[in-house]
Amino acid sequence: MQEYDLFVIGGGSGGVRCARIAAQNGARVGIVERRHWGGTCVNLGCVPKKLMVYAAEYGHAIEDARHYGWDAQEHGHDWASFIAAKDKEIGRLNGIYVSLLEKAGVDLYTGDARFLDAETLEIGPSPLDPTAETRVVRAKNIVIATGSAPTRPDIPGAEHGIVSDEAFHLAERPQRVAIIGSGYIGVEFAGIFAGLGSKVDLIYRQDQPLRGFDEELRTHLTEQFPHFGITAHAGTTPERIEKTATGYVVHVSGGKTIETDCVFFATGRHPRIETLNLEQAGVFVRDGCIPARIVNSATNVPGIYAIGDVTAAYNLTPTAIAEGHLLAERLFGQEGREWSFATTPKAVFFSQPLASVGLTEEEASQHHKVDIYTSRFRPMRQTLSGREERAFMKLVVDAESQVVLGAHMAGPEAAEIIQGLAIVVTAGLTKRDVDRTIGLHPTSAEEFVTMRVPTRQVGTSAR
Repeated sequence: MQEYDLFVIGGGSGGVRCARIAAQNGARVGIVERRHWGGTCVNLGCVPKKLMVYAAEYGHAIEDARHYGWDAQEHGHDWASFIAAKDKEIGRLNGIYVSLLEKAGVDLYTGDARFLDAETLEIGPSPLDPTAETRVVRAKNIVIATGSAPTRPDIPGAEHGIVSDEAFHLAERPQRVAIIGSGYIGVEFAGIFAGLGSKVDLIYRQDQPLRGFDEELRTHLTEQFPHFGITAHAGTTPERIEKTATGYVVHVSGGKTIETDCVFFATGRHPRIETLNLEQAGVFVRDGCIPARIVNSATNVPGIYAIGDVTAAYNLTPTAIAEGHLLAERLFGQEGREWSFATTPKAVFFSQPLASVGLTEEEASQHHKVDIYTSRFRPMRQTLSGREERAFMKLVVDAESQVVLGAHMAGPEAAEIIQGLAIVVTAGLTKRDVDRTIGLHPTSAEEFVTMRVPTRQVGTSAR
């Protein structure tokens, strides 16, 4: 039986970083992955999705090129060719993750891990290695980094729909897609399929998409849907899915029906912990996730830690990486590094990308009197193409201290721009610091440093 200083369950972004940093600090480390080295982000999430976004954007670019003098002709999208190219790139990235671990001296296992006790794991066959023999390992420290899986709704006919994992490997692009859910995944894939030429219906229970984002940003997104050929069905709940001779019928609240070729469930994700046998180790589970302390990733059992999506704290790749890095250094290296989790920026890669950092107007106004600065304009790129899309920018500023509490944007390169503004919010810089920064012209980004007069003032004690 092999014994380790640290053993990581899950070869995703967070688990790989934790294992690698621990090994580089002299620890004897093992890691197990059941299916995809690199985890969801590399294989069934961020990376392939972003490649799909690029594919959809090229269609818009070809259309717009004609307005800039190019004799560009669009002859349709070759889905099969694109999927093959995407899979080749993902395979390359898989190899990089394995190479990084091997070079750091980490022992790699493929299989399904389950606890025998708080320091012992049994590793059996898995989808990645179905013929593997069962092995047993022990470790003083064990990290649970098994990520999450898509959640399929409990409605009649749900077996007829696909989830995001399957969307990356469709044999052909459906001409009609009904997407249920309006979080990151639902909104992003609505833009992808519409951009590639599919008729898209987006069905969601809320009044507006992207719950948790700034309300004004959500409103802006809703207004943009028609410009991208997306039909939104707000305040609508799916009740059952019916298979027909020509496709599927989605029966929704109010007695309405939507005919489609593909039903895509984007109805959230849940921690992938059901096969870990956590009760054998005494690990506490609440509401389907493992509550772990943010400061040190500790569970209720000494020596067992949890990072990434299994904790349901952030559900973002960069935060999982940071958690894994901090934990490895705390256990085996020199502490001192820090990340500002509270100001983690987030982006939604829709056809018109959205990005945010810091507090929304609604959050800030509960505890602060705040000045709100907004700007709406047609991006320069669209002046010749004639597209009706509008960009939106917003700063949330504490009225008394003038500290920038939040920044929100929808428009070209929103994610790239908000990454820079995340430094402003994280450093606690003021609106004066923003104002005295000279703009880079002509760019959309310069709008953030030229918003001089508040649009409104809201919040506690607001005038």
